[in-house]
Amino acid sequence: VYRALLKSRSGRGAIDFDTTETQIVCDDNGRIAKIVPRVRTDAHRLIEECMLAANVCSADFITRAKHPSLFRVHEGPTPEKRQLLKNYLKALGLGLSLGEEPQPGDYQAIAQAVKGRPDVTQIHTMLLRSMQQAIYTPTNSGHFGLAYEAYTHFTSPIRRYPDLLVHRVIKALLGRGRYDLKLPPVQHSVGNVKRKPGGQRGVPAKGLPAAPIKAVAALKLPPAEAAAWETVGIHCSANERRADEASRDVEAWLKCMFMRERLGEEYGGTVSAVTSFGLFVQLDGLYVEGLIHITELGGEYYRFDETRQELRGERTGAKYVVGSRVLVQVSRVDLDTRKIDFRLVREAGEERPAAASGRKRNRGSDKDWVEPGAAQEALAEVRQADLEVKRAAKAARGAGKGRTRVSVAGTVSGKTGKASASKGSRGKR
Repeated sequence: VYRALLKSRSGRGAIDFDTTETQIVCDDNGRIAKIVPRVRTDAHRLIEECMLAANVCSADFITRAKHPSLFRVHEGPTPEKRQLLKNYLKALGLGLSLGEEPQPGDYQAIAQAVKGRPDVTQIHTMLLRSMQQAIYTPTNSGHFGLAYEAYTHFTSPIRRYPDLLVHRVIKALLGRGRYDLKLPPVQHSVGNVKRKPGGQRGVPAKGLPAAPIKAVAALKLPPAEAAAWETVGIHCSANERRADEASRDVEAWLKCMFMRERLGEEYGGTVSAVTSFGLFVQLDGLYVEGLIHITELGGEYYRFDETRQELRGERTGAKYVVGSRVLVQVSRVDLDTRKIDFRLVREAGEERPAAASGRKRNRGSDKDWVEPGAAQEALAEVRQADLEVKRAAKAARGAGKGRTRVSVAGTVSGKTGKASASKGSRGKR
């Protein structure tokens, strides 16, 4: 059954990227023992394909009955994102491109064509970023990623409210009745989205396109019912975003707890994202991501090329792209902001062997190595000194002394040697 469904997926041209999901494993004391990738077997894929089939059948049943409901809609790339992706593919010189109205099969063809390339992760990342987020809406315009003309959420590992709405609609239709969705006749505010009675549109929240009601209007629904379906779609979409953000926030906090005990340790890693303010790196074997701020890349000016998604040094020509290999040291973990900072130890092409992952610097030969606890004390001391200097500089400017250039360095002594640290300016993540 699974192989037949998989063959059907391939025939539709559905997009299928290889992504890695992780799970956090705790010991008996509730402490994080390790972070491991989730392994997907054919059994998992069989269940997934069966759920997709149930969702498609539900959408088809409701559509044929001409009953209003919520559809799971995933539209194609916007013109701006499509152009950015086209420029990126052109810059790579792969001879691959997209038309003015790309189809799911075009994306899948590109994904298949770049398999085996060293920059395959980078290309897949750009393909994913070019697509829009899926939403819940009463207007069915298909699911681009799965290549379905009609798709809804009828079943899932966790029961969602849109699933329950679809169940109510199907139950009513099976009983030869009709499900009447009603909302209080007042102005509704859903997250940052407001809808007024009578179907008048408000301003949608950023990232949540307004759900037009022309499709439900074609069913000749009363204005209040049409507005109710539109509003509940926006509400479910907004709450889905909130749930995703909460999950990511908790996971980020747990990973910070995990890495806080690894300050000063070195790991091999792969650049997972490139921005104008630095590099995000995923550590080998730990599945933890952190930032190398651009000020940590060396004493030269780096230019960010958005088309190529790379940082390139003006003087040395050093280049960093998604997929570049680096060796980093864990330099800072902030539980409050859920952020992990790395310091670059070896540039791309100069990293130590992968076996170096997780080791501390040699205590006998490297005077800069310091115990993680001492490193935390050093960073705290430097931050305090930096704060005092900033206050002094501000006072000097207020006294008319003009700009004051300051340089701060803190030094602590440990049993194994000395460690120094300085705090540079940080950009926005």
